[in-house]
Amino acid sequence: MLVGERPDYAALEQKLGYRFRDESLCECALTHKSWLNERSDSGRGDNERLEFLGDAVIALVVSDLLMRRFLDHPEGELSKKRAALVNEAGLAAVAEDLALGQWIFLGRGEEQAGGRQKRSILADAFEAMVGAIYRDGGFERAFEVAEKLFARALDQSARAVRRDFKSRLQEISQARLHMAPTYTVIGQRGPDHDKTFEVAISLGGREYGRAVGKSKKEAQQKAAARALAALEPAAPLELDEDGP
Repeated sequence: MLVGERPDYAALEQKLGYRFRDESLCECALTHKSWLNERSDSGRGDNERLEFLGDAVIALVVSDLLMRRFLDHPEGELSKKRAALVNEAGLAAVAEDLALGQWIFLGRGEEQAGGRQKRSILADAFEAMVGAIYRDGGFERAFEVAEKLFARALDQSARAVRRDFKSRLQEISQARLHMAPTYTVIGQRGPDHDKTFEVAISLGGREYGRAVGKSKKEAQQKAAARALAALEPAAPLELDEDGP
């Protein structure tokens, strides 16, 4: 931001899907402490207190969304998913989708050091923004905004769960057959830099599928997908474009 610049936040508010009644809250959420360090008479504080508030709001919102999205997942798995969504990288990714970096008030030194691209600064500013929305419009509006902004990350998390065929097969085989699947590497081909592996999967001595992959892990996942198709022929599987 240029010295003395007071931007029009309409474009940012459009991306957020929220219009501030008190614009000073939005401004405070975007104010990094380095900007204030260069201005003793700015008349406003930095975003650290709003960041503290936003962190709590985001944790609650994401927890609720995960509870509703993954109805049969235990607390431990939900905690891991929440941690992946609200860690510094996850929050910075949401901030980048908003192009939040261009709006942050930074000191000259932080600006020159590439502060607008720093994950820590982006993540903190996003948390502060959610905190500002909470202060300005209440929890319901903050929830709506956060739900919209985390929609893509939640969908990606859901797709990752659906594609974890090994875990699904483990659960089903234990529940139905009271046994765990066995994965056996039955062949490997190619030079070390371009090797492929063939893996067979069996339950109780009966083979349920085999597949080839560029790593043992990939081959196991594809073989597990085939085994799931054999055990649950009516259940749709979300596969990669080239199939399992």
